[in-house]
Amino acid sequence: MLIWFWLFFVFVIGLVVGSFLNVCVARMPFEKSLLWPGSRCGNCLQPIRWYDNLPVISYLVLRGRCRTCGVSFSPRYFFVELLTGLGFSGLFYVEMVLNVHDWPHRGQPWAIAQGLYPWQWWAGYAYHALLFSFLMVASACDLSGRWIPFPLTLTGTFVGLIGAACFPWPWPHTPEDIVARVRGLPPIEQNMFRNGPWWQMDFQVPQGLYPWPMWGPLPDWAPMGSWQLGLATGLVGMLAGTFVMRAVAFLFGTGLGKEALGLGDADLMMMAGAFLGWQAVIIAFFVSVFPALVFAVVQLIVHRDNSLPYGPSLAAGIIITMLGWAWIGPRLQILFFWGGLMLALAVVGAAFMFGSAYVLRLGRGRSTS
Repeated sequence: MLIWFWLFFVFVIGLVVGSFLNVCVARMPFEKSLLWPGSRCGNCLQPIRWYDNLPVISYLVLRGRCRTCGVSFSPRYFFVELLTGLGFSGLFYVEMVLNVHDWPHRGQPWAIAQGLYPWQWWAGYAYHALLFSFLMVASACDLSGRWIPFPLTLTGTFVGLIGAACFPWPWPHTPEDIVARVRGLPPIEQNMFRNGPWWQMDFQVPQGLYPWPMWGPLPDWAPMGSWQLGLATGLVGMLAGTFVMRAVAFLFGTGLGKEALGLGDADLMMMAGAFLGWQAVIIAFFVSVFPALVFAVVQLIVHRDNSLPYGPSLAAGIIITMLGWAWIGPRLQILFFWGGLMLALAVVGAAFMFGSAYVLRLGRGRSTS
């Protein structure tokens, strides 16, 4: 029963947070204050009463209209609040109830089964819920105005770097937990963990709040659990996120002969990299292709438009990668700790992307002629 209570509780919290996210979506693109003035109708400019500002409920009761002048509000207000509530509940179920990240239970399996979760789990969940909120605002802004506000992603990046320093890998595991696991390995595996190369290890790198550290083996100046390792992981993730997207935009833009991706997408991935580290943000880019195909089909059928804001697809790829790292990470461990292989794949991938874009450009030119 306590688990059901928590699911309902975080759903309500998500609805309330979604109401504030709507304010961010409506005001941040115009650089308006998020705190003043209070909510008001954009047509008659009358303040919205508190009982007309209840998340989801007020929209349904008023049928999406202003009580004073009767003008219709955008359905975005309803969907952002509802999706945030559902997102908070779904995230809670996957991370806390199912524990997909294999966070340690500290010898309390019975209490956890009843819904009494350690504070570390709550902190990890809240941190990911914060990332989800930033992604929700970025997606809604991109859908409504084809623009992701830089103050939003800059703030998210700053918050992510603070979290990286406060929750360094392998948190919520302790360094002692990892040392105990390594001691149970064969001597050759123990030596690889301490001195490398990690890409040859059969031992799977344990997943923390940040899936993996910036590199392995860990440098002497950044030991396990140190703020130096955490901050370095966030910084490398931030740089990888923005660099990869800018490189992809340059390659596709050069090949197509026109702009392919906006800089807001690069800023979005910069923020995600600060929250998750560079390995997860690289995979998230490739995962985002699949929701992009779905969004593109819906956009074409509903709006008869073949243009697509890529921010929502990136946000979906980030969340899928974050929650699926327990399945994704072990299969790619050999890649992300082998520098030579990564460099070779990067060169081949860059050539393929440029060549594909150039072929599309030639095909488009022939069809227009």
